[in-house]
Amino acid sequence: MTAVPEPILYSFRRCPYAMRARLALAVSGTRCELREVKLIAKPQAMLDASPKGTVPVVVLGDGGVIDQSLDIMRWALARSDPEGWLDRDDVDLIATNDGPFKRDLDGYKYPERHDGDAMAYRAAGLDFLRYLDAKLASSRYLAGSERGLADAAIMPFVRQFAAVDTEWFAVQTVPHVQAWLKGYLASELFVSTMIRPQPWRPGDPAIFFP
Repeated sequence: MTAVPEPILYSFRRCPYAMRARLALAVSGTRCELREVKLIAKPQAMLDASPKGTVPVVVLGDGGVIDQSLDIMRWALARSDPEGWLDRDDVDLIATNDGPFKRDLDGYKYPERHDGDAMAYRAAGLDFLRYLDAKLASSRYLAGSERGLADAAIMPFVRQFAAVDTEWFAVQTVPHVQAWLKGYLASELFVSTMIRPQPWRPGDPAIFFP
């Protein structure tokens, strides 16, 4: 009987969508062949699998394709969820992160690509961080006392927002968000997902993750 090949993950190290997918794949122990993508030279094999051309993309051993980051997270955790991440989900909070907060993040980080004032986008984004801070004031993580799906889905975007101007972020009155982010970035899980492979090319030896 022929073994089904392991899934292939097309990823980009710094992309927050790919980052959260890798977090769920890692915590679930879902082994994939990792193919790092160079965004200005996307591999044809990825485009053939998912014409939208954005990461992450998982190509399953049977040829199926999952090309939305939250779908990848939930697929991996449905297979194995040793920390109970699916029990600590928050669909509405993630939707706010992926919608209004992502819009404000993009306007703040890339003002030349968006109409409006970067500082106005930053102020709106800070409002979301204040909301998160209030949640984290009463629990260690966004949906309870242990990390879960909500934390992994949102943290990469907060990380990106904080990195635009680290000195400014450090003096904002969101101490619980700052501590939550610092702790997550220092975690063994996060560090394990941030390996630095060279961009994949056809014929390269397979690199497996996690």
